[in-house]
Amino acid sequence: MHGIEKRIVYVLRSDTDPLRQYVGITNDVESRLEWHNHGPSGHTLSNRPWSLIVTMKFASERDAVSFEQYLKSGSGRAFAKRHFSRMEVFRTDV
Repeated sequence: MHGIEKRIVYVLRSDTDPLRQYVGITNDVESRLEWHNHGPSGHTLSNRPWSLIVTMKFASERDAVSFEQYLKSGSGRAFAKRHFSRMEVFRTDV
């Protein structure tokens, strides 16, 4: 994926433990969700399956990385729980 900017920040929710969320960045959300649910992923392996609850597309990879880092900070986690925890799950064909 060299040369393709990662501009989409996504938030996943564990179907087995709905209080667990995972934040990541990608350029292909469907493939990334497939990887989290079926690949050899480390941080998301024990709470499978995962469902997509929100995606945010940014104009630049730099902006996306900044927002991803914010969501992984203490105040960003609080923001995500407050704003994303009650959202309906976005189902994909993955």
